[in-house]
Amino acid sequence: MQTLLLVALLGSFAAVFAAPADKVKWCVKSQKELDKCLNLAAKAPAFSCVKRDNTIDCIIAIKAGEADAITLDGGDIYTAGLINYDLQPIIAEDYGTTSETCYYAVAVVKKGTTFGIKGLQGKKSCHTGLGKSAGWNIPVGTLLSMGLIQWTGIEDTPLEDAVSNFFSASCAPGATPGSKLCQQCIGDCSRSHNEPYYDYAGAFQCLKDDAGDVAFVKHLTVPDSEKANYELLCKDNTRAPVEDFKTCHLAKVPAHAVVTRKDPQLTELIWNSLSSVQGFDLFSSEGYAPSKNLMFKDSAVKLVKLPANTDSFLYLGAEYMSIVRSLKKEPTSASSSAIKWCAVGHAETSKCDSWSINSMGDENTVIECQNAATVDDCLKKIMRSEADAMAVDGGQVYTAGKCGLVPVLVEQYNEDSCNNPEALASSYYAVAVVKKSSGLTWETLKGHRSCHTGVGRTAGWNIPMGLIYKQTQDCDFTKFFSSGCAPGSVPSSPFCSKCAGSGKAVGDESKCKASAEEQYYGYAGAFRCLVEDAGEVAFIKHTIVQENSNGNGPAWAAGLNSNDYQLICPGKSPMEISDYASCHLAKVPAHAVVTRPERRNDVVRILQGQQTIFGSSVSGAQFRMFQSESGKNLLFKDSTKCLQEIAAGTNYKTFLGEEYMNAISSLRSCGETTPDLEKSCSFHKCQQKN
Repeated sequence: MQTLLLVALLGSFAAVFAAPADKVKWCVKSQKELDKCLNLAAKAPAFSCVKRDNTIDCIIAIKAGEADAITLDGGDIYTAGLINYDLQPIIAEDYGTTSETCYYAVAVVKKGTTFGIKGLQGKKSCHTGLGKSAGWNIPVGTLLSMGLIQWTGIEDTPLEDAVSNFFSASCAPGATPGSKLCQQCIGDCSRSHNEPYYDYAGAFQCLKDDAGDVAFVKHLTVPDSEKANYELLCKDNTRAPVEDFKTCHLAKVPAHAVVTRKDPQLTELIWNSLSSVQGFDLFSSEGYAPSKNLMFKDSAVKLVKLPANTDSFLYLGAEYMSIVRSLKKEPTSASSSAIKWCAVGHAETSKCDSWSINSMGDENTVIECQNAATVDDCLKKIMRSEADAMAVDGGQVYTAGKCGLVPVLVEQYNEDSCNNPEALASSYYAVAVVKKSSGLTWETLKGHRSCHTGVGRTAGWNIPMGLIYKQTQDCDFTKFFSSGCAPGSVPSSPFCSKCAGSGKAVGDESKCKASAEEQYYGYAGAFRCLVEDAGEVAFIKHTIVQENSNGNGPAWAAGLNSNDYQLICPGKSPMEISDYASCHLAKVPAHAVVTRPERRNDVVRILQGQQTIFGSSVSGAQFRMFQSESGKNLLFKDSTKCLQEIAAGTNYKTFLGEEYMNAISSLRSCGETTPDLEKSCSFHKCQQKN
């Protein structure tokens, strides 16, 4: 009997864990919110409701699987994304034409009062809640950055005490009961609807009731019928009408977002369930008076699905994250005497470790190493201050720039230019090469076979496909080229059909892989693809034909004559291989070192110091920055002679140049060509300034 019971219990457990979720368990924090949720569930059976007392209890319930979703503001999205909860935002609220998936944090005061933002000391304040974006993080961060609130850090005094000492009295739901920050509250001062002055409507009511002189809320909080009675405080110490939030605000911050566990199936279930709701207004709290903003903000007009793999950091953006760090007095940058270099894969990590050991000075190392599986993962680490710098190619400079990083040093491949501060930065030409006997021109390429260095690479893909998209406005490049080899394509693609693989007769797993095992991968590989008639045009770098002909290059290039090949380019007749300056697809810059803006000077200073010890012109050094022992082009291109400083203030657009920006911007119209990281970083306009 016991055995049967155990089997039955195990069977039921298995069923629970095997069965996919069929309902979205929404977490609510008040009776009114529960009422709205139950009404939703009655209309849309895909939902059920779970009640908890406050936001943090909902976050804990979602982490534990007792609930699935809740809509949170930026400050709470930050908390939910911390390692102990590990939740992620998946859907953003959109507030329409006023701000889309962002909103403005504003300071609202009654018309007739006369103080500006610099006169707030000693006044009474109304906050939506401790740790919330518009009600706490942004205003307190702003007052700290303006030097109005004095605070030396958590080790001396809690931040709440510093804010208490600035305002005469406040209502900041979530603060310590009995403190000055709870003095103006009329409920239990909890971050829940048990406190009538909680959230946007509550903070505004606190101002209306004269419990405070200023309310820190979002730009859509003041009802239209009451706007004439209120004004905004601007950071320049002036005031403005409530309607002028676009020019008078404390910050523009990411919208509230639905968060859940990191589970793609659950994400799809939540999105599909919300998208299919009919006969119920998700963005209305009418009928639940006096409560507002139940489940979603009443000011939301629609929901927008976030790009895959968007975590809380990518959603909130570097600027907002730095504000949160400043409130916690977390260090925003590492020691200025060392930089953390990010290496991709095992071989680069080994070289970086060797560099780190050799960089050791009197007391510590100048180079510390971090590693990740991909360049994009490294870029994320740099954004999060877990690493500081790495060298990347043009396409990755573009992605890094979209994520708020800046290029600071560029690889120089001409030794004569290394000692000349006026020398032009290294660059190369992306070219299209055909056999002279083919008779092909740029205008007659359609329907022919193509050879590419690799998907997503600058000369071999981004530049030519960007130009082709500009011509055709069609993202399906298989309609333009009949077939070819573009390593990194999906195996079933026509762009894999002409790849050579490793040369094995059967079972060749290397075919079409973006690695050196694919014989047609990289610059020389794409040219070989043309030579061996797998394709009729090769998209490569301008030096490649000369490096693999006229007696130069490996065995497959033996007997090749560079005069048998020519360049083609838009709007021109074919030209000789040596005429690349006149006939090219784009001139693109060399690989560059990227970092966070605030680390620029440290990275430049330290790397300039390192290359005087380990650079290519130094003899007898135990370590060489620009040589690779167990691979090729590790950390830097092996052809690098030195690193040259990029002028301070140069952003990624200026560095990449107009031709490259035009090509890649055009190509990015095709969503499938955009890396997930770039999609997350450029999802909405309040994540970064550029």
